[in-house]
Amino acid sequence: MSTDKNRATAAAILPLVGGPDNITSIAHCMTRLRISLRDRSLVQDEALRALPAVLGVVEDDTYQIVLGPGAVARVTPEFEALVAEARSAAPTPAPAARPITAEDLAAQGAALKEAQKARNATPFKLFLRRIANIFVPLIPALIGCGIIAGLNGLLTNLGWVPAVVPALAAIASGFMSLIAVFVGHNTAKEFGGTPILGGAVAAIIVFPGVVKIDAFGLELKPGQGGVLGALAAALLAVYVEKWCRRWVPETLDVLVTPTLTVLISGLVTLFGLMYLAGAASTAIGAFADRLLAGGGAFAGLVLGGLFLPLVMLGLHQALIPIHTTLIEQDGYTVLLPILAMAGAGQVGAAIAVYYRLPRNGSLRATIKSALPAGFLGVGEPLIYGVSLPLGRPFVTACIGGAAGGAFVGLFHQLGVAFGSTAIGPSGWALFPLLDGKSGAGITLAIYAGGLLTGYLVGFVATYFFGFTRQMLTDLDTDPDQAPDTTTATGTPPKERVPA
Repeated sequence: MSTDKNRATAAAILPLVGGPDNITSIAHCMTRLRISLRDRSLVQDEALRALPAVLGVVEDDTYQIVLGPGAVARVTPEFEALVAEARSAAPTPAPAARPITAEDLAAQGAALKEAQKARNATPFKLFLRRIANIFVPLIPALIGCGIIAGLNGLLTNLGWVPAVVPALAAIASGFMSLIAVFVGHNTAKEFGGTPILGGAVAAIIVFPGVVKIDAFGLELKPGQGGVLGALAAALLAVYVEKWCRRWVPETLDVLVTPTLTVLISGLVTLFGLMYLAGAASTAIGAFADRLLAGGGAFAGLVLGGLFLPLVMLGLHQALIPIHTTLIEQDGYTVLLPILAMAGAGQVGAAIAVYYRLPRNGSLRATIKSALPAGFLGVGEPLIYGVSLPLGRPFVTACIGGAAGGAFVGLFHQLGVAFGSTAIGPSGWALFPLLDGKSGAGITLAIYAGGLLTGYLVGFVATYFFGFTRQMLTDLDTDPDQAPDTTTATGTPPKERVPA
């Protein structure tokens, strides 16, 4: 009976996610059935939520249906079996010549994305993903506090509402003054420890009383080591806690394990990690300043041009702690506005594709729907739905990003340094988070100039160099026009694919 119930649940879910042909991969975690979709619009969210067995749905890199622990492990095999049965029973259509549509490119993009995810499943990249999982939950607070800090700076410069300025300063700075605690909490949670113990050890870093500690002839300062020190301290606490769980008797565990975890990790943090992490944080800040001050245009060109490939490889996640460290030290990260130029190159490339393929209404409709998100810095629909499946436009998008990065980097080299007070947004959404030493007007103008440069160069490069003649022949056709599926000999021709 239990098997019948699980199969019934799987059978109820399958049509609501678009059927077997809409699914490219199936997996599950402790509580969620995770599926990758060809066409997100085919999913009936409300009907899924209404199923008795479904506890909720979550959208991330996959579409996730929450079934609960135990249930998901039983429903997933039934779901996989139903999909396999439906595909084996379906007749294989004869190949027919037809234009390449947006759906074809989206399917290719989804396949590329899944293949890239499989290649990213290396120990190093999985470790970077776990580091990203520590910092991503902090982004909403960073954004909110960053915008409030910008508003506070504007009011201060204008001399308006002086009574409100200290209040806004407290609201904007409170989170940043304790960010190490949140990093410690999330680190322990991500690596399998007790989150509150990770936060407790990390809290040592921001405790004002550390100034009284004089080890190795060096005085400590509150906050020394910042988020890097908090991450290392909490990670150490996880390993100490796990060691204690193995060796401490159960009757003493509730007293001994937390005490030893905090004590051992705390002492190592105070007499080692804070010094090492402090030196690393200082080195990161100094390197970023020297990089852009000495070779800003070239550095911006490299960073802006390589960021999209870094995202594809999953290596961009290594930058999250660096961004956070720079924000903690200087109030903003100088790297993010330059990296955001990659999205500008992507937008310019997509617009060029739109104008180069005037008869492909399907692909043009996809670009029109994805461009607003692209302007706001959400580039994935354009990357995996347009440029990456086409190939060449992805390269020309990177060229546009390199040009925008060089534009912004040049002004850093000329002494106009600025950055973002938070991580996460890019594109137009980054404007409220920009801050610098040369005033809001100049900062906003330079960033806008970088975006325009990225748009323009991405467009020009793609328009003139983004297509071969064969690609234009295959792609610049009307998908709604009924194709002739036979040749003069009465045999179906081969389906065309982009060169």
